[in-house]
Amino acid sequence: MSDLNESVIESAKAAQEIAKTTGKAIDATREAGSFIAKFVAGPIEEGMGIFEDKLKYMRWERQVRLMQRASELLRRLGIDRPTKPVPLKVALPLLEAASLEDDDFLQDRWVALLVNAGNAASGIEIKRVYISILEQLSALEVKILDAIYALPFPESRQGGIVTTNLPESAHIETKDEQDDKRDEPQDEIKLALANLERVGCLRLGLTWGGGGSFRRINPTILGLRFVQACRT
Repeated sequence: MSDLNESVIESAKAAQEIAKTTGKAIDATREAGSFIAKFVAGPIEEGMGIFEDKLKYMRWERQVRLMQRASELLRRLGIDRPTKPVPLKVALPLLEAASLEDDDFLQDRWVALLVNAGNAASGIEIKRVYISILEQLSALEVKILDAIYALPFPESRQGGIVTTNLPESAHIETKDEQDDKRDEPQDEIKLALANLERVGCLRLGLTWGGGGSFRRINPTILGLRFVQACRT
């Protein structure tokens, strides 16, 4: 078989795959339109239009806010535009995730990440992993990180951090504190701490039996650098 024939066959296969994907997207949109139409007592086309228009508006609204907040932050830093280029492999996923974030508190962290990436004076090198981490965090988890990394890193890394009052506050464990005498945090905080450990932003303390303890945690260098990258 000639190289030309092989190329034609490969192109045909690629076109088929694109058609399949497009067909699935159309089917999904039609299904969503049908679902909405049942509630608005209108035709499927009307439901599809409502669905598509709402998604477009929400995306546009979040993009506008992202641009406004980034411009405000740049002005506060004394610059009117980015002072270094952001690599496309970082910029594209960052901008996409930031424009999809519907929580203002979390989107402001995306704004800080974006501005730091484009600010030569920030001294921060944005890693792809920071984008992946922020996409997986809730507002509660980010507030917990704020409390943890507000403490001196060398001391807290060595002594461990007490989780009793998270997310409002945290303190470095003292020598006279007994870990097994403290109350464990609420389940919501436990789940948040477990997720933060999963993404590498902290380590759970250990019990005498070697299991994980939610009463005390230790910060990590990845957690520290991530928090620094998402704040200005």
